[in-house]
Amino acid sequence: MKVCIYGAGAIGGWIGAGLAQAGCRLNVVARGATLDALQRDGLSVLRGDQRTRVAVNAVSDPADLGTQDLVVIAVKAPSLPAVAAQIAPLLGPDTIVLTAMNGVPWWFLQGGFGGSLAGAQLEAVDPGGRIDAAIPAQHVIGCVVHASCSLDAPGLVRHHFGNGLIIGEPSGEATPRAQRLEALLEQAGFEARLSPRIQKDVWYKLWGNMTVNPISALTGATTDLILNDELVRGFISTIMLEAREIGERIGVPIAESPDDRHAVTRKLGAFKTSMLQDVEAHRPVELDALVSVVRELGQRAGVATPFTDALLGLARLQARQLGLY
Repeated sequence: MKVCIYGAGAIGGWIGAGLAQAGCRLNVVARGATLDALQRDGLSVLRGDQRTRVAVNAVSDPADLGTQDLVVIAVKAPSLPAVAAQIAPLLGPDTIVLTAMNGVPWWFLQGGFGGSLAGAQLEAVDPGGRIDAAIPAQHVIGCVVHASCSLDAPGLVRHHFGNGLIIGEPSGEATPRAQRLEALLEQAGFEARLSPRIQKDVWYKLWGNMTVNPISALTGATTDLILNDELVRGFISTIMLEAREIGERIGVPIAESPDDRHAVTRKLGAFKTSMLQDVEAHRPVELDALVSVVRELGQRAGVATPFTDALLGLARLQARQLGLY
């Protein structure tokens, strides 16, 4: 099976290494130091003191690879438009595109999902529909990642904890291709699960990180300190109630309370969110896929979002001042 990882960072590298060990022919589209490292040393994953190395065919131009059976997109949301502009050589009629990304994706309202909003284009994450035109929804299988990985160096991934990959068709169907992909991911060593409504899994993960991520970026605080401050925790909870109401209206209800979700986050210990890591590394931040899109969905669904708006305004202003948005 020909597999291409588009975005061989921490998560993309972790997924790619597992698929290579399962016998897939692993290709990677990369650039700069990552491309040089992959071509020189291959791709490695560290688990404690154990290092696993796999061979990869790393290129800078997708046209050098041709049609793939599976393309895993594992870039940060701000990089997705550039990927969409170059991905065409990788896509054949039966190519699966697995989106292993944070936040609400461009295909979120596809597959008959979203009630009165079904089929609508989300301007916050896909202005003008350019991503949807380049990567039509029929190619897509969604993926929600439940794992923590980081990069020790280009091409060198450190796996910290978690091994879960929830996948699903935007339509919610248990299609043969989705079942085959679930089996392949299990063979590759992941805890894979086929979801009957992947949008619900996307929304539930977003419900936890749409607040803590930007607040950590604003304050520089780790998750434990954020949740230990009762005023900040109250602010977060109010935003989560706004998002829960939006979810109720578009078909992804959440039965839990914000405090229930805070308890889940606390179990992960003190850690820096991905957005805080991006700010510290002076990389563009994923505000649109995590927060702007929630505001847009609220406007479309008729849900007022004053607290979400406040968070977005503050985080966006900071990111603009730093040149990261």
